[in-house]
Amino acid sequence: MAATDPNKPTHPAPHLGDETMPGHMDGLVDTTGRGPRRSRYALEPGARAPTMLGGLLGRRAVFADGSTYTNAERLSAPPALTITFRTTRAELSVIAFGHVGLLESYFDGSIDVDGDLALAFRAGMDAGFDRSPNKLVALRNRWHEFRFSNKSIAQAKANARFHYGLGEPFYKLWLDRVGMMYTCAYWKEGTKTLEEAQLNKMDHVCRKVQLERGETFLDVGCGFGGLLFHAWEHYGALGTGINATTEQVGEVNAEIARRNLTDKIRVVECDFREMPGQYDKLLSIGTLEHAGPDELPQVVRAHADALKPGGLGVIHFIGHVGDFATEFYIRKHIFPGGWIPSLSLAIDWMERSGLEVLDVENLRRHYALTLDEWAERFDAHWEAIHALDPVRFDERFRRTWRAYLWSCAEMFRSKDSRTHLFQVTVSKGNLPADGYPMSRAFLYR
Repeated sequence: MAATDPNKPTHPAPHLGDETMPGHMDGLVDTTGRGPRRSRYALEPGARAPTMLGGLLGRRAVFADGSTYTNAERLSAPPALTITFRTTRAELSVIAFGHVGLLESYFDGSIDVDGDLALAFRAGMDAGFDRSPNKLVALRNRWHEFRFSNKSIAQAKANARFHYGLGEPFYKLWLDRVGMMYTCAYWKEGTKTLEEAQLNKMDHVCRKVQLERGETFLDVGCGFGGLLFHAWEHYGALGTGINATTEQVGEVNAEIARRNLTDKIRVVECDFREMPGQYDKLLSIGTLEHAGPDELPQVVRAHADALKPGGLGVIHFIGHVGDFATEFYIRKHIFPGGWIPSLSLAIDWMERSGLEVLDVENLRRHYALTLDEWAERFDAHWEAIHALDPVRFDERFRRTWRAYLWSCAEMFRSKDSRTHLFQVTVSKGNLPADGYPMSRAFLYR
């Protein structure tokens, strides 16, 4: 398959060299001024993608024996999507494992997809192709949990390094250039770029906990340290980052030293169940998804234990609406050991752990736009990514990651999605009447 899909609209690469950003990003804000951000692939309000199984999407299938199927002639239009089966085994894999078999065959090159990959995922989701029950996939999912459960701290660390230990040069090519935030951005009205949206997000969570100068705060799952540096530079807060990925800890520590902030910011390499000390505020951005079904109570209790009495926190996580299995192919190929809790279960354990839930905000639609930007930048910079390490970042990696990014964008965009993104504001114990603003107005002043 070509590095870019021929039928997908072209998009400009992020601008480099226009405006230098502080810190180790050395990147630049895209200043194209496109107006309020809206996905390039968004349908008109209320519209649905043509259903892949219902026959409205022009498509063509080429099978291993050379035979073909197409509905394009009936629609009097060229196919928007062509799926080519290179082997009979790929055809059998789809029969056996449904959409998981289709994706895994695409990853290993035994299926090629030509056309708009984002539209293909949207059509499949609108048709419910990803919801068809499959007992073989369910068995594989249970085996994965047995084999890669985060119950062991050693395995949890190995799981984290599998995904997050790919190195700053890799992530730097397609994340934002103000904080390298690998979590959902905040696309408030008027936001034009990913960089603006990630700055919005960092300010949004800092304002939610009313972070103030001289306060201590814990950044759980601190990534490349963007939030730690932002909170110090803009709020004067003293941050401690928690990170289980050795590579990221080393990269953040090097940047702390470069900025001469060793007395203001520190990073601790440990599991989320081992967080040391107590803090005035807590910001946990994208960590509950890595707890695991058996470990969620311990991880939430550790969050509560890390707050001083009366302290405020934001727990930001991908959550299910309802109780059902986490998508297997994501767990197998992208986030081993990853597991998405339901909102109700997460809140239940927050309450059991002595946290008062003050506010819940759903940012599902914001994540679709964030993933659009990541996927576009990943595609645009693939040659540079490949050049970093041609063995590690090979064609299988490219196919696996672009499928992950584009499919997740469409999952969060889908009207039928049961996977959302929540920000839960909590306090350690019930707040007094004057302990927090009585409305959300303070967030938007």
